[in-house]
Amino acid sequence: MARAPAPSPNTFAGLTLERVAERRADRAWLGALEHDPASRYLVLDAEARLLADAAGRAPRLLTPAERARWLADTRPSLLGVDAHGHAFLMLRVADGQAEALEQALHAGRIGLRRAGMQFDAFDAGLYAYASGLAHWQARTRFCPACGGPLELEFAGHRARCARCQSLQFPRSDPAIIVIVEHDGACLLGRQASWPEGRYSTLAGFVEPGESLEDAVRREVAEETGVAVLASRYHSSQPWPFPASLMLGFTAQARSREIVLRDGELERAQWFTPGDIVRGIEQGRLLAPTRLSVSWQLIAHWMHERSGVDLGPLCDAHAAT
Repeated sequence: MARAPAPSPNTFAGLTLERVAERRADRAWLGALEHDPASRYLVLDAEARLLADAAGRAPRLLTPAERARWLADTRPSLLGVDAHGHAFLMLRVADGQAEALEQALHAGRIGLRRAGMQFDAFDAGLYAYASGLAHWQARTRFCPACGGPLELEFAGHRARCARCQSLQFPRSDPAIIVIVEHDGACLLGRQASWPEGRYSTLAGFVEPGESLEDAVRREVAEETGVAVLASRYHSSQPWPFPASLMLGFTAQARSREIVLRDGELERAQWFTPGDIVRGIEQGRLLAPTRLSVSWQLIAHWMHERSGVDLGPLCDAHAAT
């Protein structure tokens, strides 16, 4: 598939970390990393909120000495090593432990959406990775084959049934998200629960036995009745809310006829670049959040078709 370059990296997709999966079973090496002074620990509470610095601009990473002082009995999961070979590990703690750390370290806790807007690319991607892994660990407690208890192993990336010995692994749910074009206009939709004026690109989960291209055609047809002729890959984004992988596409439509079919959308509409500019300027149209790949798809399309930079346009009219 031809790849259309995104104007900038998607949020949570800027993590440059070697995951060293081939060494997750090396207990001696893992033990050494846990005590290496250069290693650092991310701390997540029961709701996957991250221990952050007081300003909420970066994770408040624990050193091995700090971990030994406050969380010596908490089993870590390895996330990976950076370009310098320094390890990053994750600790899941109860709310009471998180509160005690906040007080002792003059720190705070932050959610993933806010962190995605405030952290740099590496830290945002690291938190997204840890959040997705933590979600899987917290909810994968019993064997789906026999109901036996599961025990984490492989540095936190695998669970083994204590009864039948079957293995479970972290999962990501693939979902397509697509900007559909026809004769200089793009197709956007809105759900009834969204803020007034909010429109976004179309999206949906990939079904078993379905290619990504087939998922694009099916989801667009189900939601809007629009027939897609062709699609091409744009970019991807980990979306751990709680465990999705967004796969962005651009597509061409056969016509502009819209028939809402499955009840997912309150409204769908074709927008030219001029429609989008005027809608934002007049306060009638809200772009999707900048966290999402939907923002990137619309921003890329606007730049390609009209040269308009969506970011400054939205910033200029945010308060109007």
